[in-house]
Amino acid sequence: MTTFSKPKLAAGAALMLAVASLSACAGNGGKPAASPSASASESAPASAGASPSASGASSAYKDKYDPPVTITTVWGVDPALKFKNGESIENNVATKWALDTLGIKIDSLWSVTDTNGAFATKMRLAMSSGQKLPDVVTVGDAQLAQDLIDTGAFREVGSLFDEYANDKWKTAMNLDPNVWNPYVRDGQKLGIPVLDYAYNHDYLLWIRQDWLDKLNLEAPKTLDDLEKVMDAFKNKNPDGLAPDKVLPLSIGFKTTMNTWMGDPSWVFGAYGTIPGQWNAAADGNLEYGSINPASKSALAKLKEWRDKGYIPSEAALWDENKTSEPAVAGTAGIIPGPYWMSGWPLLDTVKNVPTAVWKPYPIPTGPDGKAGRHGTNFTSGVTLINKDMKNPEAVFTYQNYLFEHLADPQPGSEWDVGVFKGYDYDLDASGNPVYLDKIPGGEVNINRYWLVKDGARIPDAQMKALLKLADGSEPTTRLEKEVKNNYGPETPAAAKVLLSQPDISFKDMFTGPSTPTMQSKLDYLKKIELQTFNEIIYGKKPADSFDKFVNDWKSTGGDKMTQEVNDWYKNTK
Repeated sequence: MTTFSKPKLAAGAALMLAVASLSACAGNGGKPAASPSASASESAPASAGASPSASGASSAYKDKYDPPVTITTVWGVDPALKFKNGESIENNVATKWALDTLGIKIDSLWSVTDTNGAFATKMRLAMSSGQKLPDVVTVGDAQLAQDLIDTGAFREVGSLFDEYANDKWKTAMNLDPNVWNPYVRDGQKLGIPVLDYAYNHDYLLWIRQDWLDKLNLEAPKTLDDLEKVMDAFKNKNPDGLAPDKVLPLSIGFKTTMNTWMGDPSWVFGAYGTIPGQWNAAADGNLEYGSINPASKSALAKLKEWRDKGYIPSEAALWDENKTSEPAVAGTAGIIPGPYWMSGWPLLDTVKNVPTAVWKPYPIPTGPDGKAGRHGTNFTSGVTLINKDMKNPEAVFTYQNYLFEHLADPQPGSEWDVGVFKGYDYDLDASGNPVYLDKIPGGEVNINRYWLVKDGARIPDAQMKALLKLADGSEPTTRLEKEVKNNYGPETPAAAKVLLSQPDISFKDMFTGPSTPTMQSKLDYLKKIELQTFNEIIYGKKPADSFDKFVNDWKSTGGDKMTQEVNDWYKNTK
């Protein structure tokens, strides 16, 4: 059986070393030391931008523009985002900060509440109707990003990044140089990856520890162990729930077997593949995980579990949020998902079952000792810069400041306790910082106010903070305090559990633009994949129908797509 092999590990190893070295310098990335500015209303200090003009490069870059320069943009507004003081996405404390501190006026061409893909729809309408496109746009939808690049309206950005990005931003980007790959065309970088926290959607198992304790069971280390635990949870439930009221393992696969919470991709990993993504095969090429023979064994196992009532009878109709409902209700015993789930949604379980205790555990191994989970890319989107933008270097004035002051502020620094008083923090009568519902008028998620989604994130910063807390240290930096206060009591321990299995994390190895065959055939190929997998799990077709699916997949575009993917892959080496 061909199973996935380990991809190139340079970036992952670098990150692991960075995470492990908690004493590593978290300062100013090798730039000359500079004191932070005294207030957001004053000019940005030289450290905010590591101004290229200071090193003899282009004089266009400024730490603060006078007169101000304008950056036009468009917004897809999170429907849960709150505003206060009569503000809006177009005019708020962050846009005022940019003008006062950096001399940058953020001018909104339009905004839309981003429900049901409204932002992508409006963006596509703007493209097709010849409307003015913004100077800067940040996009999380991978296909929309590629379509915007295809318009030819957005410029090469690699040279801008090399010239203007500060050391801290460059160091963060270099944790995984592959983050650029989706936006490279003919050797040119046409979009700046938006960095996200590492391992954000890597899996572990969350298990009801109170149930394990009452049943005198150890946490499962193998799939066989897991089946014994699921059977006991269902048929000997320690809370007295009838078997038909208990869901031992809450998973769902409404649209895919590989997503961010409650999916079964790790079951496939126990047999040697990860479905729904491109994995490095033993021959050095990329292989689509769903057609690997190991998927057949995983599907047979999932059918067995469904027949025994271990997984939801309607799992094919359940999305990620639906899988969390029985866990929160106290009727599920196990749910797979990210390390941050103890803060949401599992923290709410005690509202329904006060004795409930969730604990994180490693992914169990399969019959041959294999284990695997889908890995998390270090990005959440891309920022594009219009060819006609008059001051493209201003984007770097803005982002350099955020990477220097927001990404991981150190004790005593400008934004150590918070960014905007009255929004993400306030001060009590004694001058001590207060957060969340203690802020008059309530907290606002200012990270959705920035020109670039989430402002600035260093991929390994959050994991460093969590591991420090897991080892018993008290939080000292703002990021450490945030993860302690906001992420749930078990999150540091979960981070440590996650990193106890660093070698089982497999990222999707294809991160390039859609190939011609993907554009014409991918929707159909995904449809027949999900249909076949569901029919096998539900017993409507035998496991051997998997072999016919593989042949159909290959002959109706899969082989051609595989060739295109590998042609791209060879060009990245």
